[in-house]
This record gives sequence, structure tokens and C-alpha cells, in this order.
Amino acid sequence: MPVRHPRLAGAILLLALAGCRDKDAVSPKTAFDGKAAYGYVKTQLDFGPRVPGSEGHRRAGDWIVAQMRRTADTVIVQSWSHVTAKGDTLPLRNILARFRPEAAERVLYLTHWDTRPVSDEAADPRQRALPVPGANDGGSGVAMFVALGEALKKTPPTVGVDLLYVDGEDYGDFGTNQDVLIGSTYFAENLPAPGYQPLYGVLWDMVGDRDLRIPQEQNSLRAAPEVVQRVWGVAAELGYGNVFVPEAGSVPITDDHIPLIAKGLRVIDVIDIDYYGANGQSYHHTPDDLLDKVSVKSLQTVGDVALRLITGG
Repeated sequence: MPVRHPRLAGAILLLALAGCRDKDAVSPKTAFDGKAAYGYVKTQLDFGPRVPGSEGHRRAGDWIVAQMRRTADTVIVQSWSHVTAKGDTLPLRNILARFRPEAAERVLYLTHWDTRPVSDEAADPRQRALPVPGANDGGSGVAMFVALGEALKKTPPTVGVDLLYVDGEDYGDFGTNQDVLIGSTYFAENLPAPGYQPLYGVLWDMVGDRDLRIPQEQNSLRAAPEVVQRVWGVAAELGYGNVFVPEAGSVPITDDHIPLIAKGLRVIDVIDIDYYGANGQSYHHTPDDLLDKVSVKSLQTVGDVALRLITGG
């Protein structure tokens, strides 16, 4: 993304309970479990930052694979090494969980599971070398996918579904596009089958923001307007038109959908790039991207939309 994007057990537990208070309650419109998704955000934070090459990254990746093997029909892991512009070697892996793998008609969902190694947008210069915890930026999409897999195991989709967790999205410099979108670029160059062409694709990124408001991303509107209309139409039918707002976002966003669009796939970006507190403080790419900044309500909202799109109910 253009500007993008381990806390103590007792404190996190209190925050987790706070996230489930009545003020964050929402009546589920589908079988998706927003409270479970919120718990999966906490699980990821307990691993620590998921920076490629770190122990937290390894543990989180193993956990995602294990969770998907519980629910998906097939799990494929793409493992490779990426050498950065500075000469560092990053061990990376994309994780592809497939539901109804025999189905010719497929829908691709993707999210990134890594977190940023530096808090370059922190207001305090002393914090800028710290890794981003990644509750929303990295954690929310993964949590939604794990809970979505559980729902799909109980209610099989009407089409084949691919849940793709891409690695190395947030590592480098979005100003120069160096060492970013690594996993989605790798996937675009190493598709799961010759001629792989899903009906459409949706990137879910930064979807847990407590004050969730998702406009229509500009690159998505240009590349696949019919997919945008499909997603926002389902959101409106579910009564979520105040979250999935039918207006163009303020800026085009460089995110994991871009390499896939370039490959000819019709993929859009569902993202709330405006990640701010009430005082106007940005949490994006800072050490403040913590559990209390996301909510059950937001995860339930996006989970309902994502599930309804592929099950019709």
C-alpha cells in the first residue's frame, strides 16, 4: 500500500473482553462468527510481529497452515526465498486454502499475513525502528479468513473458493515499490494451474478498524468495476451500506491486487486506508496498531459480506 500497512497476556485479555462489549455488538447476517475472528487477531498478536524471517512469522505461518488444514479441502504452500535490495534473504511462503478444488468456477480471496518491520509513520521518531504489531494491518484479514474457513466447512460454497494468504506485502518501501507486494507478485507468476482465471477476486486488507468505512478503491474501479458493484451490492443488501460506502476513495492504492490485475485477473481491493483515532492520530504503520483498535462489529460486517458473496446465504 502507498503508505501503509506482543503485548502482555493480561492486558490483551482485558482488551479482548472490551472488544466484545455491547457497544460493539452486531447481529450476524450469516454463519460467520465475528467474535471468533476477533480472537484470531489476538492469537496473531500473541505470536509477536510477523516480520519475514522472525520467530513470530514462522509460528504464525505454521498456525495458518494448521487452521486451514482443519477446514479446507486442499492446502498448498508456496515457499521461496526473496533477496531484498539491501541483500537480505527473506524466507517467504504463500498459503492457498482451496474449497471445492474440483469446481471450474472459482472465486479468489486474498489477504497478507506478514507485518511491517518498522513503524515508519510513528509520530515519535524514537518509535520508528519498532516493528508494527499488526492487529489491523495484517491481522484482521487473516483472522477473517480463518473464521471464514470454519463457516465454509459447515456451509460449502456455491463455487470453488481459494483463500490466499500472501507473504511479504509490507516489508519494503512503497515510495519506490521496492520489496513490497512480494507474495502477490510471486503468486501472479506461479498460478496454481495453467490458465487459472477465477470469476473474480477480492483483496481484504485492513478490514478490522473499529471505525470501519470502506469506499471504492480507485484502481479497483478502473480494472474491475463490475466486481466492485457486486461486492458493494451484497453489502447494501445486508444493510451495511453505511460501511461499504458507494463512493470512490480519495486515492488509488498500491496493494496486493495490482500484480494480479497486471496478470489479467479481475481483482479488487476492499480496504479502509484511513486508520485513525478520534484525536486524528494515525495508527497506520505505528506501534499503536493493537487489539483495541479493531472490533468484533467490523470483523462481523466484512465476514458477513465475504461469506454471502460465495454462499448466497
